[in-house]
Amino acid sequence: MSAIDSSGGRRELAGLALIAFLIVAAFFAAMIGAKDAFAALRPADASVIELLKARLPKTKVSKVDCAVVGGLCEVTAGNNLFYVDRSGRYLVIGRVYDMETRQDLTATRLLEINPDTLIGGAAKANNAADSGEPPIAKAVGAGSQPTTPATPSRISLDGLPKDGAIVWGNPSGKTVTVFSDFRCGYCRALSNTLRSMNVRVVERPISVLGSRDLANQVYCAKNRETALHQAYAGEPLRNAATCDTSGLDANERFARSHGLNGTPVIVRADGAMIEGYRPKEALASFIAGGRS
Repeated sequence: MSAIDSSGGRRELAGLALIAFLIVAAFFAAMIGAKDAFAALRPADASVIELLKARLPKTKVSKVDCAVVGGLCEVTAGNNLFYVDRSGRYLVIGRVYDMETRQDLTATRLLEINPDTLIGGAAKANNAADSGEPPIAKAVGAGSQPTTPATPSRISLDGLPKDGAIVWGNPSGKTVTVFSDFRCGYCRALSNTLRSMNVRVVERPISVLGSRDLANQVYCAKNRETALHQAYAGEPLRNAATCDTSGLDANERFARSHGLNGTPVIVRADGAMIEGYRPKEALASFIAGGRS
């Protein structure tokens, strides 16, 4: 073998050795990274993840957090949210409400997962007939936000008394009636959007999330509009008073009789109704009676 051949062979062997080294190094780096990521999980979280892999193999779990609610683990699967006990045996579909802080924990978490999340009513189960697994909550209206309102249904507001309404916004603007709950984050988002629009809002509070006491305070305030926005902002209401709140009772009865179990519900002047938050452009189209 010539000196040139020998030198070329050594260079080739060296190149192959380097490639092999890099492959092995990358493999171990990946293994270490995966180990570190797994180690970052709390033991209970990691244990529940393994249990869910066995019991819900077709459900892609994004995150498990067993520190949010005592005795339950919060499970995120894409835009869906549900709960399991730490044994991974019992699956809970629905909303978790903190009665001490008066916060809808499920709604708050869903907004973090997907800011465009809609709220309709009670939790809806996914159609899992093809998966062979238990239905997982598309909890409290989780999903993609449409750019235009869904096809509205219709509802007559004729049975509602004048009392029970908090009227705010532009007195000469188009009127929209909103059934809302002051503990509902989606209602707060809707209120902020409507404030930026040239509309007259007739807001009718209903207590879906245990907010009746707060609704009473807002309704009995000297300046209802100011109190309404303070309530949505989580600010303390000043100059609390008492008054006749039978109008709020009428709102509650109307909501129950018409199956309005979630908030917000938006009703146009002609009775067209949509449920759930909508972005400004879609709201403007709906209120104007445009494409829906």
